[in-house]
Amino acid sequence: MSEFLSKELASLTPYVPGEQPHTNPHARKMIKLNTNESPFMPSVIAAAAGQAAIYRVNMYCDPNADALKEAIAEKAGVSKECVTVGNGSDECLAFIFRGLCGDGAIINDVTYGFYKVLASLFGVKTEVVPVKDDFSIDIKDYAGKKGTIFIANPNTPTGMTIPVSDIKKLLGADSGRLVVVDEAYVDFGGDSAVSLLNKYKNLIVVRTFSKSYALAGARLGYTLSSPEIAADIERIRNSFNPYNVNGITQKMGIFALKDEEFFRTTRDDIVRSRAFLAGELKKMGFKLTDSKANFLFVSPPDGDGENLYERLKKKRILVRYFDEPRLKGYCRITVGSREQCEKLIAAIKVIYFGSQKCVKRK
Repeated sequence: MSEFLSKELASLTPYVPGEQPHTNPHARKMIKLNTNESPFMPSVIAAAAGQAAIYRVNMYCDPNADALKEAIAEKAGVSKECVTVGNGSDECLAFIFRGLCGDGAIINDVTYGFYKVLASLFGVKTEVVPVKDDFSIDIKDYAGKKGTIFIANPNTPTGMTIPVSDIKKLLGADSGRLVVVDEAYVDFGGDSAVSLLNKYKNLIVVRTFSKSYALAGARLGYTLSSPEIAADIERIRNSFNPYNVNGITQKMGIFALKDEEFFRTTRDDIVRSRAFLAGELKKMGFKLTDSKANFLFVSPPDGDGENLYERLKKKRILVRYFDEPRLKGYCRITVGSREQCEKLIAAIKVIYFGSQKCVKRK
């Protein structure tokens, strides 16, 4: 740390992403199940559109991303004025924390770790609401609270959901309180709150192309809200970086939305693999939350999440371990391809039973 860093940021603890071993040629052979990426290559149609857009990189992209916004709006069933786009949904969240948390922020203690980092970066007063012992969220715990509420639905790292009816109750309880619903994983089994936008003006839905559209590396996210809130977010974006989503990514996003067959096929494949993997882990005595995301949150038979993480890593399989008091007994495992899931199961059987054959625990 240099002497030039501003004093208010000296104590900032940055977000730590999951391991990305791409730079190590030996590490590339690892099975990577730690950052919830899609196990599939992106849509061929989307990839071709991105390839064609390369030949326009000598020119600035559309700063308003109008064509992309129109495609998103059509898919979501809203007007284009309700859409904003970002360099990943993380940037969308950053704009919200920067400009739409005047009364502070309210987050869960078990949720996406970047919320707390963004609040700290922008000096947003934050209240933490604990989830229940079973990791569920009780909306009664938000009664009387005035800050902007952030709810990941499905939540991470648990994959658990709350019904849209609960989101509706939160919105109706205080029309002057903003509710941000982060739907990064909603396509894998959650219920979207987008249908509530017509009635509630205090709602922002945040979505991403990283998971169900297999575009994590392209960095594309978006928000859906009232036109007034969208204009506020655009004001912030244009005061930071009006060219925040590059032309290649814009084109890939548009054509990813057009390729509905790819979306359905790969999404359904991941959901089937999730069910298969969950069933096999339960047979081996693992404890799991009811995940509706593209990952599982699991506690091994000995309740030692760190041990599972370390031993799988030695077998060249990466999963995510969170060294936090309430999460120490668990690991988050991305649902990979069927082949990757089978290799993971084989490795776990060896770790806990000494053989790839195991008997169902009684």
